[in-house]
Amino acid sequence: MSSTGNVGSTNSSSSSSSSSSSAALSAALNITPADFLQLITTQLQDQNPLQPTDPTQFLSQLEQMSEVSSMQSMQTSLTDLQTTMASSQMANGAAMIGQTVLSPTPTAELDTSGGTITGAVAPASGAKSITVNVTNSGGALVDTFQVTPATSGLTNFTWNGTTTAGAAAPQGAYTITATSSDGTTNTTLTPYIASKVTSVTLDSSTQALDVTTENGTVPLSSIVSIL
Repeated sequence: MSSTGNVGSTNSSSSSSSSSSSAALSAALNITPADFLQLITTQLQDQNPLQPTDPTQFLSQLEQMSEVSSMQSMQTSLTDLQTTMASSQMANGAAMIGQTVLSPTPTAELDTSGGTITGAVAPASGAKSITVNVTNSGGALVDTFQVTPATSGLTNFTWNGTTTAGAAAPQGAYTITATSSDGTTNTTLTPYIASKVTSVTLDSSTQALDVTTENGTVPLSSIVSIL
């Protein structure tokens, strides 16, 4: 009786091991369900009549074939879904070309001497005032002004393109920074600058859409408004 029990244990262990090996081999060789069925048929035809294939092992292989087929179908569906989403993103991004958006690009380009730069900030809760500073490419302060926080949502601002002395600032790149104050605490804010979208690019590794504006490239997800 002890000997019979050991044989049964060995067969069960062999069946489990064979099933796992079949799964690994199928995945590695990309075996189709048709190939798998042909292998099993050949195995049945060539089996030793004195030592026939264990029915349990046979059923386990059939189950494994079904699992491989399901995994291949799922992978195909996911690939198709990914392709569809990428196409949809590109279509949405292409529709934005030529439009003006608000994006977190602190460096803004002043197109002409005496031009303007517009943007917006989200003030901290309880803010009573917002201070906007404009510095040139050398880090020197060019202008500073205050705006009143909106009661809700974003607070818009516009730099009129002049220096603190009232002279027209030259064409070039300027950095915009902003802080809000509740009378006691100053909070640094993220400026969103208005700029026109010139192109869109799909990152092949992350499938994320990047939007290129006149003031730089930002992720589509960072755009807060289309003006």
